[in-house]
Amino acid sequence: MKFNYKLHRLCGAYYGCPATTNNLGPDGRRSGSNLIYTSDGNVLMSAVSNRVQVLDLHTHTVRTLPLEARSNIRCLALSPDDALLIAVDVHNYAMIINFNRGIVLNRFKFKRKVGHIVFSPCGKYIAVTQGKYAQVWIAPNHMRKEFSPLSMHKQLGGQSADLTHLGWSSDSSVLIGCSKDCTARIWAVNTTVGYVAVTLSGHKTPIVGAYFTYNYDQSISGCYTISEDGALVTWEADKGGDDPAKYGISQTLHPPSIDGKVEHALDFFSGNIIGSQQSANVNPAQASSERQSVRLVNTEWSVKTRHYFKQDGADTVSASYSSQSQILAVGFSSGIFGLYEMPSVSNIHTLSVGSDQLIRACTLNNTGEWLALGCPPSQQLLVWEWRSESYVLKQRGHAYGMRCMAYSPDNIAICTGGEDGKVKLWNSTSGFCYVTMEQSHQAPVTAVSFASASVVMSASLDGTVRAHDLHRYRTFKTYTTPKPTQLLSLSVDPSGEIVAAGSMDPFHVYAWNMQTGKLLDVFTGHEGPVACLSFQGSGGILASASWDGTVKTWDMYKGDIPTESLRHSTDVVCLAWRPDGREICTGTIGGLLSFWDVETSKMKFEIDGRRDIAGGRKLNDRMTAANNQSSRYFTSVCYSADGCFVLAGGNSKFVCIYEVEHQMLLKKFQVSFNRSLDGTLDQLNSKGLADYGPTDENGGSEDEATYNSIRLPGARRGDDGSRKNRAEVLTFQVSFSSTGREWAAVSGDGLHVYSLDEDMLFDPISLAESITPASVESKLALREYGSALAMALHLNELSLVECVLDNTPHSSIRHVAKGVHALHVERLLQFLTRVVSTTPHIEFYIEWCCQLLQSHGLHMERHRSSVLMQSFRALRKVVQAKHDEFKTIIDENKYNLDFVDNQAKLMADAD
Repeated sequence: MKFNYKLHRLCGAYYGCPATTNNLGPDGRRSGSNLIYTSDGNVLMSAVSNRVQVLDLHTHTVRTLPLEARSNIRCLALSPDDALLIAVDVHNYAMIINFNRGIVLNRFKFKRKVGHIVFSPCGKYIAVTQGKYAQVWIAPNHMRKEFSPLSMHKQLGGQSADLTHLGWSSDSSVLIGCSKDCTARIWAVNTTVGYVAVTLSGHKTPIVGAYFTYNYDQSISGCYTISEDGALVTWEADKGGDDPAKYGISQTLHPPSIDGKVEHALDFFSGNIIGSQQSANVNPAQASSERQSVRLVNTEWSVKTRHYFKQDGADTVSASYSSQSQILAVGFSSGIFGLYEMPSVSNIHTLSVGSDQLIRACTLNNTGEWLALGCPPSQQLLVWEWRSESYVLKQRGHAYGMRCMAYSPDNIAICTGGEDGKVKLWNSTSGFCYVTMEQSHQAPVTAVSFASASVVMSASLDGTVRAHDLHRYRTFKTYTTPKPTQLLSLSVDPSGEIVAAGSMDPFHVYAWNMQTGKLLDVFTGHEGPVACLSFQGSGGILASASWDGTVKTWDMYKGDIPTESLRHSTDVVCLAWRPDGREICTGTIGGLLSFWDVETSKMKFEIDGRRDIAGGRKLNDRMTAANNQSSRYFTSVCYSADGCFVLAGGNSKFVCIYEVEHQMLLKKFQVSFNRSLDGTLDQLNSKGLADYGPTDENGGSEDEATYNSIRLPGARRGDDGSRKNRAEVLTFQVSFSSTGREWAAVSGDGLHVYSLDEDMLFDPISLAESITPASVESKLALREYGSALAMALHLNELSLVECVLDNTPHSSIRHVAKGVHALHVERLLQFLTRVVSTTPHIEFYIEWCCQLLQSHGLHMERHRSSVLMQSFRALRKVVQAKHDEFKTIIDENKYNLDFVDNQAKLMADAD
């Protein structure tokens, strides 16, 4: 079994920072980053805590970039060619990322607070807000050999308060910035003779957005500015001033010469001004890039019109403008967003995403067809297509965090329960939530479990267990206890006939009949809350773990007397059965994993995991991380499909994988490196230590300060009366999938899914000197497809195997599948799984699957090894997903095809 798992995606969070991080903005609400599209407008990027989510709106899938920022991300910027991505966190640390490969190229720290960052349309510059200054940096380029990833080009000032937004002209020569001092300022990026920066003052509240408008010849005709009070001011640029030619600025393009190129290079490196006589012989591309700033010389700006977005009691929070379609989108603090056609400011429509929402991010793609909206209070992300008036994407995570999860038996769906009392279902292939159960619980959901592929059970602190139908997406049965109690744990019999739940107080275990809903029995004997329940794989035996330090096993068909009681020295918080039902693994608050023989009821051995999960000093800890191991223990444990390995996670930033037979730690994964969470760092910075203990560096952040806060002598920030604490990084539950190729962990950020499917490793099998890629190609040329496939399987490279499968004729598939050695069946199943998920040749590869199973089905039945069955389940999952996808398309097109057929018949009859 391989253990090179990597984070594949983060489910349950698509925008903003979860409630557990307490990342508040100036208005006292949780803030989020901006949203950005790629150049084609089909891919949307959103920041979630310190990670970046990439949502493909064309294929309807989501992936998480395999990198993390130091703390919560504040703003994102993508280059015009989609090559470079820059992410800046709340502490002004920036990551320069190769977006296509998901690799951090360099890290950089800005000296002041970064509120907005944006690439120029030409991709040469990067504009950054640095407090009340705007800085223009030269973007990284592989043609420039420099030590620093970014080099300063110019710093622009003139504002008396922090900048909030920056906008470029179409030729990257002019920059406009809006500020909290209610003004907007227009700068020339390169020094231009005769040009003076212009300040536009006409608002009463801070400006949230400023955008240039253009004439038919792409020259700047004016700009729009939008302020928080809903005022839209249209500014007009009057070119009726002096002729720029008198300053020695020539707009006539001359053919480039050798001397002109040399002089231009000398001017560039010496910082000489643009528009001088020495730089007249520049190339056309350079001249065209300077034309906008030259045309604005001696231009007078005046207010043309004023408009007001009348939303009672709501402030304008975000705005976005598409110059191509001339559409303006505005988001308000009340959850309302509006679309307006410019320059007439005609309202296309005004809609609401929900009451008491805050639309922090509002972004239109290049064509202006799709509008992306981000709401931090609910962590809601929406993509609205205004022409068809429909949602392209609508995703929302659990409010107040996720608490529990369970894989479906076929591994197609993942069920999660949250602190908001809701039950959600996620597609394990796409990573999106496709249904939220309407009849949810009235209290946090503590446990979920699948009774079958179409029925999921959930237990809650409201004292009920609910059964949900996954075909009709409704709750069809509710199980209650004789007296109201809070339920902590849940388990379903493998046959799907009995459901059991453990309570907080009284310390009972309740068992119901799934079909009738009748309470079968109440099992008593525990002296503490029942923290975990689990049925034996073969059924009939239920194990319960309690805070009283015991694990009891109950025979469901022999009454309420426990058959055995396994005693521990400390409280037991989790347990798991080995798949064969002969061993139980338990976890205690002492950090120990105990393994018990079920037949003899004796402990076989223990694994001390305190040192493995130790690490992370919280802000208020008085001891170092190395000496503070008392609070580190496992709260969830799970066996692998073959029973040889154990996955464990809990009150720690680590998730560990142990080998059971040799009691060995194989690998551990750190769930998060986010410094906005508590317990991420092993050592605190001494500069943050005061006389009365450590101080939170986020406490003095400008994001958490309020304008009318009370200033106290000696206080680092205004005391507004609120008390905020940082959430600790930990995991609530871990679980292996049925295929064994991925596992998931529930944390404060959401559902982390780690997978093996994206590995690109060279792992040959029984390799000989004669087996090479060239020999595989030669066998294909000789039409020896069986030998070519055997060689490709020995090399174990996906590209080679896929090439052989594609080039094998349809008539030869049956004979080639029969010739595959039994030892290579498992590998070929894995390759077919990966190819079927991406190939358009569905029928061709379904034939491969059928012939392979018909030829080797008897061998697979006789040798039901865990690895072979994992590969088979993975293949079944992909085929089932393709079947559901095609079934949906066929059902949608059925009536369309019937209509076309009937119209053809009518036309034929008419003729």
